[in-house]
Amino acid sequence: MKNQILRFYSVEDLEKLPQLQTFSSMERLAMKAVAQVFPFRANNYVIENLIDWHNIPNDPIFRLTFPQPGMLAAEDLDKIIWLLENNSPKAQIQQIANSIRSRLNPHPSGQVEYNIPKLNGEPVQGIQHKYPQTVLIFPTAGQTCHSYCNFCFRWSQFIVGGDNFKFATRESGNFLEYLKQHQEVTDVLITGGDPMVMKAKLLALYIEPLLSPEFEHIQTIRIGTKTLAYWPYRFVSDEDADDILRLFERVVASGKHLAIMAHYDHWQEIETKIAQQAISRVRCTGAQIRTQAPLIRQINDTPEVWARMWQTQIKLGCVPYYMFVERDTGAKHYFEIPLIRAWEIFQAATQKVSGLARTVRGPVMSALPGKIIIDGVTEVLGEKVFVLSFIQGRNSDWCKRPFFARFDPQATWLSDLEPAFGEKAFFYSK
Repeated sequence: MKNQILRFYSVEDLEKLPQLQTFSSMERLAMKAVAQVFPFRANNYVIENLIDWHNIPNDPIFRLTFPQPGMLAAEDLDKIIWLLENNSPKAQIQQIANSIRSRLNPHPSGQVEYNIPKLNGEPVQGIQHKYPQTVLIFPTAGQTCHSYCNFCFRWSQFIVGGDNFKFATRESGNFLEYLKQHQEVTDVLITGGDPMVMKAKLLALYIEPLLSPEFEHIQTIRIGTKTLAYWPYRFVSDEDADDILRLFERVVASGKHLAIMAHYDHWQEIETKIAQQAISRVRCTGAQIRTQAPLIRQINDTPEVWARMWQTQIKLGCVPYYMFVERDTGAKHYFEIPLIRAWEIFQAATQKVSGLARTVRGPVMSALPGKIIIDGVTEVLGEKVFVLSFIQGRNSDWCKRPFFARFDPQATWLSDLEPAFGEKAFFYSK
């Protein structure tokens, strides 16, 4: 296949993209205003292959990737629009944008500051030892994506000049020394941003050392990526696509399990011919593809969307893994769904698929204490309650211990819930 040229579009292109010329000048200005606060990047594959421009503004991939006016509170949107209309200095616009960002919980669940590991008494930048068996690695060169999702809980990392929001490890080897000293770690998750934006040679710097005998305790290498959806050419026709696949083959040949944690938010992302070819090529290396996504209002908030997506993934040999609850960050007010509705969508969607697709778990909140699943809604001792449990916890003893929260039809996150039966605190916070 002929190499495809990757082209990126940013806020400066919102005025001149041909596909946006049907929008009024005021509509484009509103999009530009939102992009002062939230990072915007789209590429030519997303624009030309995934978005149905005859279904605007309702197309889910358009809502997923292009700035939406509702992402900002009305008063904040009006303020930024006024600044743009009056050609205000960039520094002034940036100051107001930073002020708005600071109110949007840019570091949910302690994604930067919580539990930074230490080596010989010094912090090891760019890794998280989130659970006893699992270490997350954030490569320096992987702190971006081929296109940005509007709901992304790591949105603050993608802001130009937003160094206070970023966290990454240089290719120093400190993370390797840390892993040597922690034999309890069995799983390494290379994440970002998206590590698949890196060239094969750079990605190999992180992966190949883990294949040596001194890292025998590392059984699984995971790579979190949206690239299979947003730039599948990475695995098919990019100049080092074959090098990437050979690297995957070396991991499998070493006896370790390689799991590609693929992020698909809608079936439109997985039904193009090139997307399916990319999946096939990755699976031929012996790697397994597990799929995950959050439940997002106005994008995938129906059982039919999830059922079709899971059915297609099973057909292509992928393993449905997680349905997440949208995190408490960024434009949460625009994308969030009440927990009761999330559970209803998950329950209805699983009823429409075969047992092979029911490997998926959800709805799951990836919160500060751990990953908490909503198992259902029931009545106990005359009180209507959410039934919850941990599938991962900061303390492994918390896992699979059912607990109850008072039913709240408006709750959208763990922090909105209160213990049932008059308890003052949930068991894990006592």
